[in-house]
Amino acid sequence: MSTPVMTPSQPLQIGPHTVQPPVVLAPMAGITNAPFRTLCREFSGGKGLFVSEMITTRALVERNEKTMQLIHFDAAEKPRSIQLYGVDPVTVGKAVRMIVDEDLADHIDLNFGCPVPKVTRKGGGSALPYKRNLLRSILREAVREAGHLPVTMKMRKGIDDGHLTYLDAGRIAVEEGVTAIALHGRTTAQHYGGTADWEAIARLKEHVPEIPVLGNGDIWCAEDALRMVRETGCDGVVVGRGCLGRPWLFADLVAAFEGREDRAAPTLREVADAMVRHATLLGEWIGDEARGVIDFRKHVAWYLKGFAVGSEMRKRLAITSGLDELRAGLDELDLDQPWPAGADGPRGRTSGNNRVALPDGWLDDPYDCAGVGADAELETSGG
Repeated sequence: MSTPVMTPSQPLQIGPHTVQPPVVLAPMAGITNAPFRTLCREFSGGKGLFVSEMITTRALVERNEKTMQLIHFDAAEKPRSIQLYGVDPVTVGKAVRMIVDEDLADHIDLNFGCPVPKVTRKGGGSALPYKRNLLRSILREAVREAGHLPVTMKMRKGIDDGHLTYLDAGRIAVEEGVTAIALHGRTTAQHYGGTADWEAIARLKEHVPEIPVLGNGDIWCAEDALRMVRETGCDGVVVGRGCLGRPWLFADLVAAFEGREDRAAPTLREVADAMVRHATLLGEWIGDEARGVIDFRKHVAWYLKGFAVGSEMRKRLAITSGLDELRAGLDELDLDQPWPAGADGPRGRTSGNNRVALPDGWLDDPYDCAGVGADAELETSGG
């Protein structure tokens, strides 16, 4: 007897945008650029919401060349969704106003979830919600300048188990007019280790019933997404590492939320075709085939996980620098291999229990924001 499908009782609304099924691609630095979003969107049939990688507000306002490329959206991307990173309310406000005035996006997400030391060391990302007044100021500026555009935020539980911030942050977000919140059920200290705390997602949902709450963390297959909704009551799911090397996961997610049991189980031949298409799209986006293939290298191990490829061939494919070379290497494999059982499950970063890098005295007073200045902004986008 199959398990009944549990879906949110209402369609997910992000401002004027209906996201049905309620599935969101998490912003991931160096990953969720336009080519990867295109692949995921193709597999989903255009359903879902696909967010850009992190855009630094100062770099956007200063029209940094790399940043201006990262905010490029394919003509078929609707709605266009940008994630902003910023620590200075004024700069965040300017970036949002620029997005509105120049019609650069249809939805703005704010990053308060990044646990990377170079970000938290300056008080940004998942360190920032500890400073309640600063969080409020940033959200207020963003929402005010956004006008008709919906503003959402992504965050973690807190800095560590002794400094949890997500319930306070959720309340502040509601008060300042944020449209929806995504919660990764881990602290900064956990990075990507251990197990995501889905109970925290349920608690946040109870705490801020006024707006949608999206759950993030440990969604490796479509069934995980359904289980998260069933166990937490969240209004939708945000999928990050689970789709690395598996853009067809979005086809599975759409099928699952629509009550269908079909799931993608591509052969190695189909995976190889997806790899070449991904590398091709990157080359077209960058404007240089070799650089596109080089950028694609990081994805090789994720795509090939579980298949019988051999360590030498894996190494060879991971240093290719042209589409013909990539295709030729893949064609040497046994492409008739079926989808392996070992290909599911965790992928990407799994490290945890790292010491959190914070500005000096950061934890002394949650209401003292003196330690944060405009110099805490990252110089370029993408993490």
